[in-house]
Amino acid sequence: MKVIVADDSRMIRNIIDKTISSIGCEAIHATNGKEVLDLLGARSNEVDLILLDWNMPILNGIDALKSMQTNDQYRDIPVLMISTESEEERIAEVINAGAWGYLSKPFTPERLIDTIHHVLEKKTTMKDK
Repeated sequence: MKVIVADDSRMIRNIIDKTISSIGCEAIHATNGKEVLDLLGARSNEVDLILLDWNMPILNGIDALKSMQTNDQYRDIPVLMISTESEEERIAEVINAGAWGYLSKPFTPERLIDTIHHVLEKKTTMKDK
């Protein structure tokens, strides 16, 4: 399974990469929302999941998410937003914009894996309908 890991922090990308590789996922790194959209334009048929930071330079995560939702080719790729933003209204904004889940930083590897599994279960349930 290929996962876009989008975060402007190399340390966070590496932590996520190590964690998801333990469950058989391959990370494709991006440092901002524009890079995510560029990757999707070139490789959308290869991407199974997007882990997206909210606060990134050039194009932030919420704006990248909104852009993805306008494209039929990307709209059904699950997005898990991972951010330090923790206010309920901000989380609701992300979910309403199309994210399949939300994870607050800091997180443990176990919590990340559990949240990924939850998002992928949602995807399976939606495909079965």
